[in-house]
Amino acid sequence: MPSQVMLEEKSSEVEEIKTLFKEYKSIGIASLQKVRATQLQELKKSLAGKVYMRVLKNTLMKIALDNLGDEGLKKLEPYLEGSNVLLFTDINPFKLALLLEHGKVKTTAKSGDIAAMDVVIPEGNTAQPPGPIISQLNSVGLPTRIESGSVWVAKDTLVVRKGEAINERLAGVLSKLGIKAVEAGLSMRAVYDEGLMVMENQLKIDVVATKQSLQQSQGDAFALALGIAYPSSDTIKALLQVAHQKAVALSVGAVVPTKETMGDLIRKANAEMQSLNGAVDKAKPKAA
Repeated sequence: MPSQVMLEEKSSEVEEIKTLFKEYKSIGIASLQKVRATQLQELKKSLAGKVYMRVLKNTLMKIALDNLGDEGLKKLEPYLEGSNVLLFTDINPFKLALLLEHGKVKTTAKSGDIAAMDVVIPEGNTAQPPGPIISQLNSVGLPTRIESGSVWVAKDTLVVRKGEAINERLAGVLSKLGIKAVEAGLSMRAVYDEGLMVMENQLKIDVVATKQSLQQSQGDAFALALGIAYPSSDTIKALLQVAHQKAVALSVGAVVPTKETMGDLIRKANAEMQSLNGAVDKAKPKAA
């Protein structure tokens, strides 16, 4: 019977899902909304060997989770809504999120899309002839002028901020001007990593800011270690240089002749002699 065959296929798929859950350390869920099939295939190729990607039915996923009886994995259930792709991997979940971010591409906006960045229309020639385009540009707040038979944007103008929705009118203008204001690709919704659930907002890391913060912290720690003369593999060279400089200064101040201080002591004696000669010359009575 066809129904029996279908039941067996679903049962086999549930068993396969259970095996995947046990095989990998991290299970990520990413939304497939507005992701093109060709783009998904490219991501699968680029992440081959690092991430196993699989589009699975939410109902079968929930059955597999129930059968496993793992309370930790059950935390994935709230995210099994809508169209998703499952990512099975052993790499760090934050690295996985970054890989997906790098795999995104800019594309033309449609009505309701969210701007991926602040969109500024630059001053200049639109290469569009005068006509309805003028009212279309004006309707989204763009000042215009006609020059050399073309419509020009009169000044740089911000038309939408990052995170804001793009309306139908603005989407049409951006498309005419060839401006790609949205990003298409997989966005992580959550990752279950060895018992820990990492949410979407926690996966977003500003790599540049984090690097700068670590560099600042390293600089502060190094300065503190030098200040308290704390020896380590990082500070020992600088500490020895400081100690050497202080030892030389002390030897010169105490007039202790050594191979390293002899030159400084002679220069110091010469300077003191010159100063003394000057003082003697001033003390002599002036000639009549």
